[in-house]
Amino acid sequence: MSYSLDTGSDETVSGTSVNVSVSASAGTHTVHVKALGDKGAVCVTDVAVTVSNVTDNVVADTSVVPSGSTSVSGIQAMNNWKASHDSGANGTSSGTTSKVGSPTYSGTSRQFVSTYHNGGAVRYSTGFGDNTTSTNFLYDAWVYLTSSASHIANLEMDVNQTMPNGNTVIFGVQCDAPSGTWDYTENLGTASHPKGHWAHSGAACNLHNWSKYKWHHIQISYSRTSTGHITYKSVWLDGHQSTLNHTVFGARSLGWGSSLSTNFQLDGLGSSGSSTVYLGGLTIYRW
Repeated sequence: MSYSLDTGSDETVSGTSVNVSVSASAGTHTVHVKALGDKGAVCVTDVAVTVSNVTDNVVADTSVVPSGSTSVSGIQAMNNWKASHDSGANGTSSGTTSKVGSPTYSGTSRQFVSTYHNGGAVRYSTGFGDNTTSTNFLYDAWVYLTSSASHIANLEMDVNQTMPNGNTVIFGVQCDAPSGTWDYTENLGTASHPKGHWAHSGAACNLHNWSKYKWHHIQISYSRTSTGHITYKSVWLDGHQSTLNHTVFGARSLGWGSSLSTNFQLDGLGSSGSSTVYLGGLTIYRW
C-alpha cells in the first residue's frame, strides 16, 4: 500500500492498513491512499481531513468528572436532531442540520445552516437518554465557526433534565457577542409560572473574536439541587477557564416527562443574515 498528503509524493507501507504519523499545517488536507492487488489491480481513495492548531487542542480540567460517572458521546451524530424557530426570540428564522464528514474533529460532525430575520433564533435539539437523579453535569463539545459567524449574536448550549418531581431544569449557557460575556439562564418566576432570563456572568466571551475555520473546545460544568437550584461553576474555552460561580433557580413545570436533551441554538444579529456552524465531539458527562 501507499499514501500521500495533498500533492506530496507517495510513501509505501507494508501490510493491509496505514498507521503512521504525518506532520501537516492547520487547515484542510486530502490524504490519498492506494492499494495494489493481483495482476496490477489498483484501488485508490481520497480522504478529507482537517488539522487544528495543536496549541488550540488544550484539554480542559476533566478532574471535575469523578470515576464511575456516566457519559454519552457522539451526540452530534445522533439521527433525531430537530430544528425550530425559538418563539421567545424576535423576528423569524429557519434552519437545517445534517451530518457531514468535513470539517471533522473526531468522526462525524453536524452542520447547522441558519437564516435569520430581525434577530430571529434557530434552536437545534435532540434527546440523548433518560435520567432524573444525576445532579452534576459537564458539557464537552468542539465548535467550528466560518466567516458567517459575524451574523450570529449568541451561541447557546443547553442541557435539559427532568427531575423526579416532574419539573425540568434548564442548564443554559451562551456566548453573548453583543455584551461580550458568558451568560447563564435562570427562572425569575416559579416552576409553574416561569420567567426565563439571561444574566451576564461578567466572564468575557465574544465569538466574533474566535478564530475562524478551526475547532474550538468548549466545556461547561454545573450542578443542581433537588429543588431545582442551579450552580453554574466554570466554562473552559480552548483550555482557558472562566469561573462563573452563580447559583440561581432553574426549574420549570413543562410536562416533558423523564428525559435528557440538549439544545444548540444560534441567534441572529441584525436585520437579516445566515450562518454555517459545525459541532463535533459532543459528550455530556453526568453523576
